[in-house]
Amino acid sequence: MRAIIVLATLIWPAFAQDQPPKTIAESIAGPLRNVEGQLLGVAKAMPESKYSFIPTSGNFEGVRSFGEQIKHVACSQFAFFNEIEGKTPPAGCEKGGPSKAATKAELIQYLRDSFDYGNRVLASTDQKNQLDRVQGRYAGPSTRLGIAVTAVWHMTDHYGQLVEYLRMNGIVPPATQQYGLKVR
Repeated sequence: MRAIIVLATLIWPAFAQDQPPKTIAESIAGPLRNVEGQLLGVAKAMPESKYSFIPTSGNFEGVRSFGEQIKHVACSQFAFFNEIEGKTPPAGCEKGGPSKAATKAELIQYLRDSFDYGNRVLASTDQKNQLDRVQGRYAGPSTRLGIAVTAVWHMTDHYGQLVEYLRMNGIVPPATQQYGLKVR
């Protein structure tokens, strides 16, 4: 249920625009921009000293730290969109992949770069190629459209986890702060 609420919260603003999307790429670009803003917001909100935070109250053995979550999301985004382009995705995204990004600033830049790349690839998706078959281990076999939707879903899943990490550290997520709320 939480995943559905998070996904609806992220996607709703894309449907509330004055003009409906005119292309397949625009239909996905709206939700992708929303999750980009929200993920960058939580990445910036967490103090660098807490990037190594891993929950301890409950069963959290083997989970990623906050920083590892950010790195995983960025690497996975490169992987999804590499597959759309027919390129070999980076290895080991489950563990953060090959990027050397480690500090808060480096991880935020890596995340930004992954969105820049994803947005460029998404812009090349159109009526003619949206259903082209895509192979690969990151959500394949599927279509260009299917992989792009899966990429957005994947990021919203991790956004929900990162929000919990913020709250466990007494930080109100930026998306909640914009409404002047302390709890939401």
